[in-house]
Amino acid sequence: MTMTTEPFNDAGTPPAQDPHPQIQQMAERLLGTRHTELSAEERRVLTRMAKRRRISRNANDEIADDRSRGERLADQVAAFGGSWGFVVGFLVFLLVWSLLNSAVLPPLGETFDPYPYVFLNLILSMLAAIQAPIIMMSQNRQSAKDRIAANLDYEVNLKAELEIMSLHDKMDRLRSQQLEALIRQQSEQIALLRALLERHQGTAPSAGVPADPRSDPPSDPA
Repeated sequence: MTMTTEPFNDAGTPPAQDPHPQIQQMAERLLGTRHTELSAEERRVLTRMAKRRRISRNANDEIADDRSRGERLADQVAAFGGSWGFVVGFLVFLLVWSLLNSAVLPPLGETFDPYPYVFLNLILSMLAAIQAPIIMMSQNRQSAKDRIAANLDYEVNLKAELEIMSLHDKMDRLRSQQLEALIRQQSEQIALLRALLERHQGTAPSAGVPADPRSDPPSDPA
C-alpha cells in the first residue's frame, strides 16, 4: 500500500535541484526555514500555494491498491469476522453442536463430542489462532491507510494556516501602505497650508495700513 506523489515542477525535476524562487521566499517568510530543510508535505503545500492549486485529495484515490491475493483474502476474512452475520452464524453453529451432543445423539449412543465439548474447544482454539493474525494483517494495512489520510489532512491544515498567515501579511502591508499614503497626504496639506499662511502674512500689512495724507506733495497754488 503506497501513496501516489507528484514531482515538484511540471518537468519532474527534484525540488532540491531546481527550487522555485517564489517557494524559497515563502518557505523563509512563512515557515522560517530554508527550502532544502522542508519536508515532502511542506514542499508539496508550498508548491500548490505557488501554483494556486487546491491541496485537498481523496485518500482512497491516493492509495495505490497493490494488494496481493492473500491480502485481499485477509481483508475479506477480517470484514466477515467483524460482522453481525458471523456472530449470528457462529451462535447458530454452537447451538446446533450443543443440541446434537446433549439432546439428540446421546439417546442414540452416537455422540461425537460429549459434554464438556473438548473437540469443540479444540476447534475454537485453532480458529482463534488462525483468525487473529489474519485480522492483524488487515489492521496493519488499515493503519497504513490511516497514516496516509492523516498526512493528507496535515497538508490541508498546513495550507490553510499558511494561507491565513499570508493573508495577514498582505493586510499588514496594505495597512502600512495606506498609512504611509495618508501621512504623505497630510504632509502635503500641511505644507500647502503653511505656504498659504505665509503668503497671507506677507500681503496683510500693505493691504491693511491706510495711506498718510501728509505724505502727499503740496499742490502748487494757481
